[in-house]
Amino acid sequence: MKVAVVFNEVNPEIYETPKRSPKKLDFKPVFDLNTLNPLYEYELIAKSLQKSGYEAYTLNIMDSIQHFIKDYEKNKPDVVFNFVELYKDQPRLEMSFTGLLELLNIAYTGAPPMALGTCQNKNLTKRILGSLGIRTPRYKIIKSMNGSFRLGLKYPLIVKPAWEDASVGIENDSIVYNVDALKKRVEHVFNSFKQPALIEEFIVGRELNVAVFGDKNPIVLPISEIDFSAMPDNLHPIVSFQAKWDPMHEAYHKTVPICPAKLSDEIRQEAERMALECVRAVNTRDYSRVDMRLSGVDNKLYVLEVNPNPDLTEDAGFMRSAKHAGYSYKKTIKMIADFAYERRLNSSVNKRSL
Repeated sequence: MKVAVVFNEVNPEIYETPKRSPKKLDFKPVFDLNTLNPLYEYELIAKSLQKSGYEAYTLNIMDSIQHFIKDYEKNKPDVVFNFVELYKDQPRLEMSFTGLLELLNIAYTGAPPMALGTCQNKNLTKRILGSLGIRTPRYKIIKSMNGSFRLGLKYPLIVKPAWEDASVGIENDSIVYNVDALKKRVEHVFNSFKQPALIEEFIVGRELNVAVFGDKNPIVLPISEIDFSAMPDNLHPIVSFQAKWDPMHEAYHKTVPICPAKLSDEIRQEAERMALECVRAVNTRDYSRVDMRLSGVDNKLYVLEVNPNPDLTEDAGFMRSAKHAGYSYKKTIKMIADFAYERRLNSSVNKRSL
């Protein structure tokens, strides 16, 4: 089987190792300061597939659909391992690339177009989950600074861009305690992201990452918790953009994962049930992650996000849960590619039978 590991990095040179040493930090780091190079991660996935006996290579489409089609016509991969997230710097076009793969009848990994589009729209996702009785934080969508900011929500609130993922736009200042701070942060979202603002009641409590693995019969992997106990008083206990992606920021080193999370059987089982309901509701597949908060006030679980195609870096959340379930990195990557290949085979058989 031939697998193309396809991604979209328009400026790959920005990941070159800097000639100067990073600045001196005023805190003690917990994790390695070397920023992970995503180009290396894609190569690592291709090499892992090669070790499983597959013919695999990486392809950077660099914002060019023509570049992908030319490669496909030349190499005819059996499966596209899809890592295309941004296209023309627009997150909402993430679903469009998978739409192209559907039109061309090309097998690909991860979520289909509608699932990607749904999860990109936080308002729509919350409405779908709410219609099924799945608990999410109470919220409002604000599209203009001209309306009333008396929202009927209980402070503290968290302000997010309505159409982003990967914690984009979520920073320490996203948590607000009064209407003046709320207006300021909403205006920041409008100016910086050119999209509506999602205002949620901030759930004070424990943060859980619930990984779901599989296609037709998905399973829940061991639940991971983000430990905020080392977070300094000046930083809110949230997984901000800096906590995820900036190794020079203190939040990156003070959001420490614990897997498996220490939970009662009752809470663990409820989290597993809710996660499966979520992925079925929005139709993600192969590998997903549902982020939840366990409230310290009412001891109830609240779904924050449903994440299709989460980070597959070897030490990232999904792979951490897979490892604790007994799946090696190599085996997990191979199984994800196999899910896509088998899906296309089954589709072809079903069409012939008609």
